[in-house]
Amino acid sequence: MPNKDNNDIINDILNEIDKKKSSPPPESAPVQRENNPAADNPVRKSPESDRTASVSAQKAPSHEAVSDNNPAHQSDVRIRKAPANKNAPSDAKIDDLHKSNNGKNNKKKKKKKKRSRLPGVLILTTFIFAVSISLSLVIIAYGKEMLGIGKSETTHLIVVPEGATTEEIAEMLVEDKIIKSPEFFKLFSRLRKADAAYIAGEHFVRPNMAYETIINELTSVESTQNESVEVTFPEGITLIDAAYILEENQVCSADDFLFYFNAGGLGFNFENRLNLNSNLKFYRMEGFLFPDTYYFYIDMEPEQVCQKIYLNFDNKMTEERYKRMEELNLNLDQLITFASIVQREAATTDSMTMVASVFWNRLNNPDQFPLLQSDPTTNYAENVIKPHMEVYDQVMIDAYDTYKGTGLPPGPICNPGIEAIDAVLAAVESDYFYFYANINTGMTYFAATLEEHNANIEMVDQQIAEAEAASAAAAQEAENAQN
Repeated sequence: MPNKDNNDIINDILNEIDKKKSSPPPESAPVQRENNPAADNPVRKSPESDRTASVSAQKAPSHEAVSDNNPAHQSDVRIRKAPANKNAPSDAKIDDLHKSNNGKNNKKKKKKKKRSRLPGVLILTTFIFAVSISLSLVIIAYGKEMLGIGKSETTHLIVVPEGATTEEIAEMLVEDKIIKSPEFFKLFSRLRKADAAYIAGEHFVRPNMAYETIINELTSVESTQNESVEVTFPEGITLIDAAYILEENQVCSADDFLFYFNAGGLGFNFENRLNLNSNLKFYRMEGFLFPDTYYFYIDMEPEQVCQKIYLNFDNKMTEERYKRMEELNLNLDQLITFASIVQREAATTDSMTMVASVFWNRLNNPDQFPLLQSDPTTNYAENVIKPHMEVYDQVMIDAYDTYKGTGLPPGPICNPGIEAIDAVLAAVESDYFYFYANINTGMTYFAATLEEHNANIEMVDQQIAEAEAASAAAAQEAENAQN
């Protein structure tokens, strides 16, 4: 009965263990049979090894109670245990391996952290570098803008209205391309405490002026000791005659004026509508000196003189006139050229619309009337172009003479007034293709046919002859009375 005694001893030990433990043991992870080959092959232990098993049970109690009061079952207690591996490392060695592996992993992590900082540092450095360059470029750009570096030297005439605000003045300067940043100008004006110091009137400024210089110009009255001169240009005056008038009034020399006026490029809106590259034009800006009364100074800068005249023309050509011009399929060169012919042909302002009507009818019937046949165009070609040509060009002379060249001339033959311009834009309809004026009375007679026109010529010539005869008779009577 030795086996029975051993079983009793085992049961007693297990019962003592159960009594001592008041709380249930912590649950361990369930054994996965799929991954534990020892679980599929349980080993039956002999009774001699049961004592050893009981000691092991004290160290690591199982989840289920081992005690069984049935003697038949007591000898059949099975303890499932994974087969021992002689080559398996001990617990101490396993701990050492874990520590060494953790050390290596920590080193790897540290190394990875050191490597991951490099892209961030590069990105941050690049960002700071880009921001620095951008700020530098902005500072340089605003510095150049404020100092007027690298900008145009063309003089611009700015007319400041009465009571204009700094914002309105800044917009005017931007529109004339004097400055680029109205906000920066307003800030600079505020810092200079100039917002309430701007003076209404005419001021000459240039884009290459520093902001401080511009503000000084706009907040001060033009200080000149030169005498002011009043100059009037009549309607129909030629550009060369206007130049001589300026020279006679000691404003500037005629040659300097013609050079600057024909050079153009003063930044006015109407200049963008011109065809300044025509090889057949004599004076490029003939027709754009608006007839009016101007106030200049003796020994004035020619460019400033041109600015005042250009500004006047630009103001007269309103958006309504441009819109009507486009409706009639005319460009600005054609409009002013057409108006210059009407200006010189019409004996009075009242007859301008009908004179324009005659030329409109001829232009619209080129097969029947290929030539405009305007005497003032011939006079301009012979009396203005020929004497002042640097290189003789018969082609240009013939192009201006509407008895030889078809359609409108290459350019205006004088500087028309606003009435002649509006007469062309009116485009009054009529049946007339001819007209003839009595220069003594200012009366103009219109005809639809050549026969009617010839009759009008004969009538006018007779009127002129009678007037001359009457004048001669009156002079003779006066002379006889004196004797």
